[in-house]
Amino acid sequence: MFTGLIEEVGKIRDSRYSSKGCVLCVECGKILDGLKTGDSVAVNGACLTVTKISKDGFETEISNETLSKTNSNSIKIGAEVNLEPALQFNGRLDGHIVTGHIDCYARFKEMTEDGFSKKFTFEIEQGFQKYLAYKGSVAINGISLTVADKDDLEFSVVIIPSTIENTNIRNLKSGDVVNIETDILAKYVENFVNYTETKKEIDKNFLEENGFI
Repeated sequence: MFTGLIEEVGKIRDSRYSSKGCVLCVECGKILDGLKTGDSVAVNGACLTVTKISKDGFETEISNETLSKTNSNSIKIGAEVNLEPALQFNGRLDGHIVTGHIDCYARFKEMTEDGFSKKFTFEIEQGFQKYLAYKGSVAINGISLTVADKDDLEFSVVIIPSTIENTNIRNLKSGDVVNIETDILAKYVENFVNYTETKKEIDKNFLEENGFI
């Protein structure tokens, strides 16, 4: 479990791809304090398991399933990545609830000035726009953000200077692909509404008849 508050921007030291997946070597410093093998770290929002730790970084193994669903499949040596270690239950839950399970890609379109902040506009994969709500939460490359606008496949977020300076969002160029995790509540609501074990469609009328609303 994560919060979407990035603790460090690391750098890809090496990436070894094979038919079995990928071994990713990440150079970092700040998050190494207390980190141990077996721990979870969100790398650009994707929950990965630490398999090896060195004095200036860590390694993680990425499955083919994760490669197919995230931008890890095209990451380049030297690229900056957002890092967040797993949430500790004695800590403060800022940001929003982030699982580290990437839903889809989005493609960066443009950035425009918005006061002292900047508005970033993205185009999300077909079929996933329904999980985005105006003023709802979305994680982009693991960053906890708020949907400021949405229109069909496009949506925008407004990002303050501090977040831009301290995450790899600052490096985005038009056409770049980012990892998207939509709000977990939307997915569970959809799953409940579509559940048909009773062989009767669960719609608004069904919920009213059975006292749910």
